[in-house]
Amino acid sequence: MEELVIRDADVVDGSGADAYRADVVVDGGRIVSIVKESAAAGCQRPKARRELDAEGLVLSPGFIDMHAHSDLALLRDPDHSAKAAQGVTLEVIGQDGLSYAPVDDRTLGEVRRAIAGWNGPGDDVDFDWRSVGEYLDRLDRGIAVNAAYLVPQGTVRALAVGWDDREATEAELEHMRRLVAEGMEQGAVGMSSGLTYTPGMYAKDAELTELCRVVASYGGYYCPHHRSYGAGALQAYEEMVELAREADCPLHLAHATMNFGVNKGRAPELLTLLDGALAAGADITLDTYPYTPGCTTLVALLPSWASEGGPDRIMKRLADDDTAERIRHHMEEIGSDGSHGVPMEWETIEISGTGDPALAEYVGRTVLESARLRGETPWTVARHLLLADRLAPTILQHVGHEENVRAIMRHRVHTGGSDGILQGAKPHPRAYGTFPHYLGHYVRELGVLPLEECVAHLTSRPAARLRLPDRGLVREGYRADLVLFDPATVAAGSTYENPRVLPTGIPHVLVDGRFVMEDGRRTDVLAGRSVRRVPR
Repeated sequence: MEELVIRDADVVDGSGADAYRADVVVDGGRIVSIVKESAAAGCQRPKARRELDAEGLVLSPGFIDMHAHSDLALLRDPDHSAKAAQGVTLEVIGQDGLSYAPVDDRTLGEVRRAIAGWNGPGDDVDFDWRSVGEYLDRLDRGIAVNAAYLVPQGTVRALAVGWDDREATEAELEHMRRLVAEGMEQGAVGMSSGLTYTPGMYAKDAELTELCRVVASYGGYYCPHHRSYGAGALQAYEEMVELAREADCPLHLAHATMNFGVNKGRAPELLTLLDGALAAGADITLDTYPYTPGCTTLVALLPSWASEGGPDRIMKRLADDDTAERIRHHMEEIGSDGSHGVPMEWETIEISGTGDPALAEYVGRTVLESARLRGETPWTVARHLLLADRLAPTILQHVGHEENVRAIMRHRVHTGGSDGILQGAKPHPRAYGTFPHYLGHYVRELGVLPLEECVAHLTSRPAARLRLPDRGLVREGYRADLVLFDPATVAAGSTYENPRVLPTGIPHVLVDGRFVMEDGRRTDVLAGRSVRRVPR
């Protein structure tokens, strides 16, 4: 007898088709049969060792977070309710060009410091890997939800070239090609870039194109955080579209937003650009989070020249008064490339977390608010935080536009991504709320998307981008990565004031047919594993 039958569920199968009532039978980690209500009339209904009454609940495929920063959280926090409670059954990590494989001893330390604001310093993690394959093997020991990995181009460049702003030699370029190829062979699904972060931002398009050709040869995709989301955003999108066309590589645009005052109401221009490329045969998808503020690290706002050479050299420049004044001038009067070419508006920069608890008084306030309270200039406050906290502060950037968010999420190649940074005392609420916020706020309350279409955005569409043949749909033979939610009550619990509150209306989540959430509570099940690239 099979393990589980989910009885009388309203199945939203991930295809975008209308919901239907059915009994769904799960066994051995897969969906073994689906008996629709109409077909069951007059017949004996399926039985199993366990029966779950799903009356009033929607059964859908598990949600796929196309942009996650859980690279260390998956290892240090077996509970991982931040994602499991949202119905996320698969995260794509290795984002924005910086993560922890492939590395050697030198670059591991450098990367840990560079992205401590994203993932913490990692002092509580045993870094017993160096290659992509070894990192994925570590995930395979058991994690809360599944994870796929992107080879991080910035980390690759740090390993082969270093953190200097210069072109790679031919030997270094060949080294990077080999590193990307090895990562893909070991199971990565593609390559990411962070082109406003060092050292990835120092790569010219020709270098990126060569690496993308390697990615494409393995059937992967390129996921860039491109060179600007502010001034010059459309040109930055055009650059990525052209680069992917030149490399003949599928393109997935990370957190594809149009932010800052210069881009208010300009989402239709981006969508027109994408529609033109799609009509010409380009393979493009994108992800967004359903919120207006962005989230990153404070150090990321510095001009690229100030970040050259890595964390130690950044600290030395900040400590030097004359150099610090040059940095301020670029940020406040010119608009640094780290801040997307827009002069700093300190009233939009909210400190969301610090590594040092002694600096907690700054958390939850904008840099401008803290400056006024202290009788200092905003740059004095920002510089002090960077030095005192050794580049670790995280920030919210209140620079988005609701009309842009809604327009982009309606597009036919849109998928969902939280971009959730789980660090800090007051992280962005998207880390705990992205997927229920889509379903509760934008589907039920605003009607921006029909339920069936929104579920497709969060399930089958990302599964297709990841080339996963047995995930993303409720189909017989598919993996039993499933979510049961109440469409009348599902909602994000997280807010800007209380960002770590779990969602409501998602009582059950299954990974590989096992309950990781049951009756709204996290179980002790660690059913997640690495999800590796499917060979062509």
